[in-house]
Amino acid sequence: MRIGYPCINRTVECKGDRTFRLKSYSESRLVATVTDNLNCLLKMLQFNTAHDILFFRITSDLVPFASHPICQFDWQQAFLNRFQEIGEFTRSHYMRLSMHPDQFTLINSVDERVFETSVRELIYHATTLDSMGLDCSAKIQIHLGGVYGDKRKSMHRFVQRFHHLPERIKGRLVIENDDRNYTLNDCMTVYDAIGIPVVLDVFHHEVNGSGETLSQAFHRFVKTWTEEDGLPIVHYSSQRTGSRRGSHAESIDLRDFHSFLEKTKPFDFDVMLEIKDKEKSAVKAVKTAMHDDRFLRFKTE
Repeated sequence: MRIGYPCINRTVECKGDRTFRLKSYSESRLVATVTDNLNCLLKMLQFNTAHDILFFRITSDLVPFASHPICQFDWQQAFLNRFQEIGEFTRSHYMRLSMHPDQFTLINSVDERVFETSVRELIYHATTLDSMGLDCSAKIQIHLGGVYGDKRKSMHRFVQRFHHLPERIKGRLVIENDDRNYTLNDCMTVYDAIGIPVVLDVFHHEVNGSGETLSQAFHRFVKTWTEEDGLPIVHYSSQRTGSRRGSHAESIDLRDFHSFLEKTKPFDFDVMLEIKDKEKSAVKAVKTAMHDDRFLRFKTE
């Protein structure tokens, strides 16, 4: 079991998701920004390994405008050595990386242009992970998308579109239940059709469930993962006090997290903490999980 957090580390003195406006695009600005972002990514990964945080979600802003037609620069080749260095660091420290495109990446959109844009965005994400030399356990996670007035048709459209995706995307793509539109049961229906692994968001499942208990949900979703996919991925958070139902907590509730670990004892998986204070909660979660037999620590030989 690895514990991780997404995209930003506020302790490290750098910003790994720097970008700029489209109207100020230039190759020199792109090169400078990507250089800074990659340097910061490595610093964050070094921080993480020092604290036994071995799961990390890379920001989608690592290479600004990479999927936009304006970007004709061969960033993959220009930064290949740096990507490979980061990939080697990841492998040598038993880390796992993932990516999560934004909410505008919609495979099941009724607008063909949105689908085409989404494919370009997914190609960028796959290229990033490929450039690091990472295997298929480095996943790209998305939601099933919109309902567009007919959930059944929208799920069918996702399935049909999936068949037309490049193989390099299919091998990394996973779907996640959300807090409004698509439940775990919906994701399992799509899995039955195309065999795509399912990420279980336990907080979303609590807010927008299919009637299963947490144990029943785990028994269902873990079977969607193969050895090649790596350990199943779970997203964890809890309710933010005083906010609308479904709002993620500012900081980890260690009693709730400990209870979550106890309830899921029969299963092994990697945990992405979707909690506002990022690495601060991850450090606390690692200390809580330290005595769990499933927990993976990095030990220097």
